[in-house]
Amino acid sequence: MTRERYVYLGPEGTFTEAALRAMTRGRDIDAIPVVDVPAALTALRTGEADYAVVAIENTVEGGVTATLDTLAEGAPLMIVEEIVVPVAFELVAREPMPLHAVTRISAHSHGLAQCRRWIFANLGEVTQIAATSNAAAAVAVADGTADFDAALAPPGTAERLGLALIAQHVTDNATAATRFVRVARPGPLPAPTGADKSTLVVHLSTDRAGALLEMLEQFSARGINLSRIESRPRVDKVGEYSFSIDALAHLAEARFAEAMVGLKRTCPLVVFLGSYPIAGGVPTPVQEGTSDADFAHAHAWVEHLRRGEV
Repeated sequence: MTRERYVYLGPEGTFTEAALRAMTRGRDIDAIPVVDVPAALTALRTGEADYAVVAIENTVEGGVTATLDTLAEGAPLMIVEEIVVPVAFELVAREPMPLHAVTRISAHSHGLAQCRRWIFANLGEVTQIAATSNAAAAVAVADGTADFDAALAPPGTAERLGLALIAQHVTDNATAATRFVRVARPGPLPAPTGADKSTLVVHLSTDRAGALLEMLEQFSARGINLSRIESRPRVDKVGEYSFSIDALAHLAEARFAEAMVGLKRTCPLVVFLGSYPIAGGVPTPVQEGTSDADFAHAHAWVEHLRRGEV
């Protein structure tokens, strides 16, 4: 049997790989590292991989724009699973050195952002250099090609690469975490569980007062809570924006299906990016009057009226 091929932000040892391993624990897969998120999603779109695992949101910087933008443009893709991974770093260098001797450090831009207060408090106004991934920065230190003294890397990197551990438990927030998603090409949706999330991208009909409110009313009128909404600049129209949204509902639910109908009728573009179980499995409360049974009863009542059965 052919093994499933997963692409992820490499090299080996990234938080993305940790998310992938947690999602596929006990399964025999091919894990393929790539240089960045667009490369991962391109490999999925072209059939070079069966799935991609990418970061989509973290508790410090919010949405991962490379993921949100690459999902929104191009051939359709679907999110089928999510997982939340706690995030803390260790500071590593090629040789042992005191903190005050560090003048240049590197990490992924989100990693630097998640540690900005720790960096200032412990290293002062050190030069910060963005890398393609936290693990890539550590690899550059290990192979001697880095133009920086130290790197912020996932726990265990120093031991794995034979580097000096300068500091550990590096973070501004002890509860910091990143949400990762498993992405596939379009296919049947995961079955609803009662604890589900749907992701979509919506363009507003016009840039006018009230347009955003009208879009949001499609959700609020049906009792659908939004756990995330972010504006992203449209690549085709300067000064106009689309909205990336996570809704706590599944497309199989009548309330969300009707909200999607409303969006399709009133917005020029709606990109559906999947319905999938929420990490942690906490059930989503359904407001009175918005259950599937409530919608079925209301539709049946209208059909009675159409037949003259008042």
